[in-house]
Amino acid sequence: LIATSLFVFGQKKAMVCDPAKEKNYKCLTKQNETGGYGAVIDKKGAVSLSEIDKKMKKENLTEVPNILVKGKVKEVCQKKGCWMMMETADGNTMRVRFKDYEFFVPKDCAGKTAVIEGIAFNDVTSVAELKHYAEDANRPKEEIEKITQPEKKPAFEAEGVIIYE
Repeated sequence: LIATSLFVFGQKKAMVCDPAKEKNYKCLTKQNETGGYGAVIDKKGAVSLSEIDKKMKKENLTEVPNILVKGKVKEVCQKKGCWMMMETADGNTMRVRFKDYEFFVPKDCAGKTAVIEGIAFNDVTSVAELKHYAEDANRPKEEIEKITQPEKKPAFEAEGVIIYE
């Protein structure tokens, strides 16, 4: 009985994905039961990214928790799908990362519409992080070298994502 228990629990542990090991990342991109990624979310009542940005500026907020947002995916991490940039109506972008690095999105979802739920917040991204993101996006070396200043702008930590064709 003990040997069987150890074998069963050992097998379950071996099947758990480890986001630190890049070769295992595909198991993190599996869709949840509603066709989304991460936590199951409801797409009803989503607001635009521009509304969040305006609300944060108008009310001088540092974060907006538990918000449902809809927008166009402009760019996705081409290494793993571990972040995406969403486009606002005014042409700006907002970086979306995924809560606790627990899930990723498909690398080919740029240009599609997404609904995300989580926390919008003001973020300062260091030069090192910006260069890392540029490398993930397969930017040319010359463009990466031009990054010399940190970037302050709204960002988002998503608990769940739905992507539409």
